[in-house]
Amino acid sequence: MAKQVIQADLTWTGKHFEKDVLVALSDDGLIESVGTSEATPTNQLKGKALLPGMINAHSHAFQRGLRGRGETFPQGAGNFWTWRQAMYSLVETITEQQIYDLSAQAFREMLTAGITTVGEFHYLHHDASCAGYKFDEVVLNAASDVGIRIVLLNVFYKTGGFGQPLENAQERFGSTTLDKFWEQMDRLETTIDKSTQSLGVVAHSIRAADIDDIAALHEEAKKRKHVFHMHIEEQRKEIEDCIKHYSKRPMQLLNEKLQIDDAFTAVHCTHTNPDDMDEFLAAGGNVCICPLTEANLGDGIADIPGNLNSNGRICLGTDSNARISLIEEMRWMEYVQRLKREKRGVCLDENGNCAIELWKMATTNGANSLAIHAGQIEAGRLADFVAVDLDHQSLAGFSDETLLDAIIFGSSDSVVARTCVNGKWF
Repeated sequence: MAKQVIQADLTWTGKHFEKDVLVALSDDGLIESVGTSEATPTNQLKGKALLPGMINAHSHAFQRGLRGRGETFPQGAGNFWTWRQAMYSLVETITEQQIYDLSAQAFREMLTAGITTVGEFHYLHHDASCAGYKFDEVVLNAASDVGIRIVLLNVFYKTGGFGQPLENAQERFGSTTLDKFWEQMDRLETTIDKSTQSLGVVAHSIRAADIDDIAALHEEAKKRKHVFHMHIEEQRKEIEDCIKHYSKRPMQLLNEKLQIDDAFTAVHCTHTNPDDMDEFLAAGGNVCICPLTEANLGDGIADIPGNLNSNGRICLGTDSNARISLIEEMRWMEYVQRLKREKRGVCLDENGNCAIELWKMATTNGANSLAIHAGQIEAGRLADFVAVDLDHQSLAGFSDETLLDAIIFGSSDSVVARTCVNGKWF
């Protein structure tokens, strides 16, 4: 079979677009070379720009089933906790076929939106029997059938609140012991397709596992070289309850009890104390922000300038999947900060470039958070791409220098012409 050599009109090479770059792929789904060699293109993307595929670092695929629900408020204003009850109502009735269908739908929408990798923060493990982790492989199968690359961030979930047992719908999330959780991880290691699938480890939140279990889980994850993700300080009530239970804030407690490094990603951090965040970032930690979900749930606004000033590594996620679009997540990331601070240009790189910094969040930072060698078009990286239609009306008037800005600030997912995962085009 002939080697695939891709040539688009424009190719994103990290800081700018270049014309007529040749991207040669190896048979094992990697980029073999990038340049202007004399190789003959086998896949000419006329009228297209080639960019690295976007990376969704935080998703709950089953919550795709909540779209359109919970958006009326007959009792007045709702909040995260009232939304959670609607989510539990879905969980209590969901079947194996339904979680497959919802996951496949979410993953198809991601591919259509130019997302080539999903970090699936997966905690709905059980069917109605609450035994056997039957839904774990269902989600992996849905990803495989759709064709998206997946890092299954498998969740340890043991308590229904600080010092409280699991109740009702929460029982479908549960792992009775760490040993049971690791037995399931060992089983999954033997079933995943290693060309497009890998595993990570999650403690759902400070309220869903006690700190000793979280510390032990994190230590074992480090030994096994798994990434470790966790919801942290999404809600003020969680912080207040944690202080009552542990006499410390969640991030403060984690900094004290865990050896944080660059394999740890804290999700949301909408109410994190700046000193706690500085300590976390100094140790190498990553932060995942989900602007559309955080807005939908009324979570609050994270201190993005503070994170960036501390050299924070920020990635993006679609979380509840009420809307699946990393283009919109990037745009909201910047616009929410502009509204809060009444200034333009908040998420900036060292040269004052907003689009490049946002694009890094949606690609390379997400790749680092999930420990996959993707997010850039360079030799040795995974052959995961998005092709953008340069003739799309929303991009009319672009120049090579303004194209990335036009995509992020002026377009929708309809500019995505095709996506490619592991060298396979969709």
